[in-house]
Amino acid sequence: MTGMLTRRLPDCRPLLADPDDLTLVFQPVVDLARARVAGYEALARFPGTAGPDVWFAAAADAGVAAELEALALHKALAAVPGLPADTFLSVNVSPALLGTRPVQAALATRPDLRRVVVELTESAPVPDLAALRVEVAALRARGALVALDDTGSGWSGLRQLAALRPQLVKLDRSLVAGADTDPVRAALAGVVGEFAARIDAWLVAEGIETRGELAAFSRLGVPLAQGWLLGRPSPSFAPLAPEVVALVRGQAARARAESAVASLLRPVRQCEVTEASPGVPPVVLVGPQGEPLALRLTDPRTGLAHTAPVSLCARPTDDVPGTLHRALTRPPAHRFDPVVCTDATGAVLGLLRVEDLASAAAAR
Repeated sequence: MTGMLTRRLPDCRPLLADPDDLTLVFQPVVDLARARVAGYEALARFPGTAGPDVWFAAAADAGVAAELEALALHKALAAVPGLPADTFLSVNVSPALLGTRPVQAALATRPDLRRVVVELTESAPVPDLAALRVEVAALRARGALVALDDTGSGWSGLRQLAALRPQLVKLDRSLVAGADTDPVRAALAGVVGEFAARIDAWLVAEGIETRGELAAFSRLGVPLAQGWLLGRPSPSFAPLAPEVVALVRGQAARARAESAVASLLRPVRQCEVTEASPGVPPVVLVGPQGEPLALRLTDPRTGLAHTAPVSLCARPTDDVPGTLHRALTRPPAHRFDPVVCTDATGAVLGLLRVEDLASAAAAR
């Protein structure tokens, strides 16, 4: 069986004799909030049409997996001085090979690992998690950040997340593809994102290929993303194309608008506080300059109208979760009173119902 597998895979041993046959390309990792490149991932490329996975499988079959991975790592670390300002470089390392002599020797070529992110793939089980923790701690001591790749693709992902506490968590493409049309994928991505936030890690959506996927992860508040839609691998550290910058900025603006309370605004009758008959509740009683002074509401238990103070005002650009928190921390007697939304001059724009705020926050 091994012989049959060897015949189907390319012979990677000549690469170790002529390392120039292994080249690198760099794919941008994009900051979705600021529409700029946050870093680059170094990806190995080989002669012929076979992909990197095939070559690394061939190296493992030939018993030179650590040597080939060390070669790619050595070339990637040599590119760090050429990084644009305020960016990082991600390099892929198999957890099972991290402690091997060739990989450690390649890492030793750059003692200072600041601006380097070491990506550990989750595609294979880790035999000795305790030893891996020690190796990861040594990388952090030299300034490296640690990322866990392919999160959500299987194996013992949550166990590795809990044990290694990576600074970046890369969401597997299987959870990214079609997340804009599949609520289950979006929900799973949200769960991983919440977990990442709890361990102070940044979530990276990997493999963004459509505008819909970009929109979905912008709405989820995912900070970083990469994929062919945002930038294809390039032989150099290429900036984002102008059309990509415009696209990301547009999606970020839409996401901010959707997360703001303006989308939940309900019209309301306004009457001057001196009027004898303010009308059917709810009504906002306003002063001479249009400022809100009181609310005329209906008691849900008795159906009787009553006057209540304006206990909370919000701006249309305020975010939903923050406004909901402010509403629910009011005194109990007014906790579920409507929130008055005002413009920059203090004039009333409408009301926000606490029930609508709660529903919108839960949906996000």
